Amino acid sequence: MIFREDIFDNFIRLNRGFDLPDANLVEGHYPVVASTSIKAYHKESRVKGPGVVTGRSGSLGKVLYVSGDYWPLNTALYVKDFKGNHPKFVFYFLQQMHLENFNSGAGVPTLNQNHLHKLKIQIPELIVQKKIAAVLSAYDELIENNQRRISLLEKMAEEIYREWFVRLRFPGHEKVKKVKGIPNGWEVRTLASFVSEIKKGVKKKNLSDDEIYIGLEHIPRRSISIKEWATADTVDSDKLLFQERDILFCKIRPYLHKVALSHVAGACSSDTIVIRPKNKIYEGYLLFTVFSDTFIELATVASKGTKMPRADWGFLKKLELAVPNAQLLEAYQAQFDILFEQIVNLLRENEVLKTSRELLLPRLISGKLSVENLDIQFPPGMEEFAHEH
Repeated sequence: MIFREDIFDNFIRLNRGFDLPDANLVEGHYPVVASTSIKAYHKESRVKGPGVVTGRSGSLGKVLYVSGDYWPLNTALYVKDFKGNHPKFVFYFLQQMHLENFNSGAGVPTLNQNHLHKLKIQIPELIVQKKIAAVLSAYDELIENNQRRISLLEKMAEEIYREWFVRLRFPGHEKVKKVKGIPNGWEVRTLASFVSEIKKGVKKKNLSDDEIYIGLEHIPRRSISIKEWATADTVDSDKLLFQERDILFCKIRPYLHKVALSHVAGACSSDTIVIRPKNKIYEGYLLFTVFSDTFIELATVASKGTKMPRADWGFLKKLELAVPNAQLLEAYQAQFDILFEQIVNLLRENEVLKTSRELLLPRLISGKLSVENLDIQFPPGMEEFAHEH
């Protein structure tokens, strides 16, 4: 029998994670896994890997796979016992279950495990579990490989910015004299002189359900490209509109370093500062200026509010900067455009891969698409499991 009917309690055992106050966090190599992501890296682990983690309280539905030893936080549930099932298959199986539907919290969403224990499910035999996991892992590994390439391209664009506009080793710098500490031909200008803040609001009722929505949670930390978003049917309040190639700056807690250049248009949180250069030639220069640690520190120091500090654009736009001449800005923008175009192509490729994977996931898990008789090559990330029995 390839699939057997059983109850969830005989499939895996979920356990609540462990407390780890920020004051006790010591930088190390072990991932500290929260309900939706890796929060930090600690010097100690609490659970042997590989592991599967999902949200217990606050955010439900996201499922994470951890290849090595790790520390699951108390806002998460981790698989304490796989009961002989393949960890990667369990990871995909839980995704297909849509655990956000098992919410028992009136205020803060909380996963109700009691609803899971006696739930009847169909479980394939181990060899089929491995094959299903191998097919889906192949997609995930392609996506991860593209993410690494995106990261390298981002670093290249930032490094050229630093070399030209921070270290002042731009092309031909040897022949340019400095006047009052800045290269001749550069101007000291306020940010407001070449940048606009866009405050085009939109009522929730005027948003179509399939409109792209980028919340603060979708703006990455220390990465300039947006890799995920939701749709407007998930929002419950008025938002801001933005265009392709607008810069999105997370206003709340600017020290989180959330700044991105969007390759799509849509709606975003009203706690986002939407920034648009007045001329295309300023785009790359502007992006990495507001992305820099120096600007983030300034935005943090000048924030208003104590419990929920917000960046003060009124203050930030008065910042004076040494702005390069148009010729140099155009030269940098030309290089930036090449790199960002490659980033966008990889992002779009990942969107296609994710869509294909999401279509395959329920069909494979349910057995509607059979892999029993397929000779499947295990992707690199699963080679260690290929010969398990």
